[in-house]
Amino acid sequence: MKTRILLTAVLLVNSLAYVSDNLKADSLKPRLIAASPSKNVKNVNGVLFKYYDEEDHFKPKKVNGLGMGFNVVGIFLPPLMLFTLQPPANHDYVIVPREKMNTINGLQLSIINMEPTVTNGLEINISSNVNTYAVTNGMSVSPFFNLHHEMKGVSVAPLANIGQKCRGIQIGLYNQCKDFRGIQIGGWNENGRRKLPLINWNFKKQKVNKAL
Repeated sequence: MKTRILLTAVLLVNSLAYVSDNLKADSLKPRLIAASPSKNVKNVNGVLFKYYDEEDHFKPKKVNGLGMGFNVVGIFLPPLMLFTLQPPANHDYVIVPREKMNTINGLQLSIINMEPTVTNGLEINISSNVNTYAVTNGMSVSPFFNLHHEMKGVSVAPLANIGQKCRGIQIGLYNQCKDFRGIQIGGWNENGRRKLPLINWNFKKQKVNKAL
């Protein structure tokens, strides 16, 4: 009797281990279509539909293709944020390690992005990146404004482009970036070296106060 119980326990443990290994292996298999939040998806070669993943339980995903965000809150944020626009600062946002961020290689198309994301390619957001750490390598376009912690490439928005660390070109009515190297084109432009209307530039390394 004891032998049977022992064998049953061993078989049960082996079965659970097998299921666990299969779930882990399955989570690593690239999906053609996936959703976020999700605990069992890590790689997507196709389309990722995003809503909003809470930071405490966030599971980063790698997307080769299209990331689409459908958080309808983003529709109402632009008019509210026009009165409080400010550069993303280290005391307001948690700097997230790259391995803990979504990586989108291709196109990010969202009403609003509220997940920590590295976009390598083209980013199009109605309300840009809000309450999250955002890095864009490529081009970012918004019908209202762009908010980034790090941007390398081109950022275009009719109202404002605001960033913490920028390398490239900002085009908009109002452009602001503390740690900036490149060219700013717009009604009013601010970087760590000077403030000018119409066009501003800086190509030298700047000393930036990390408390900003």
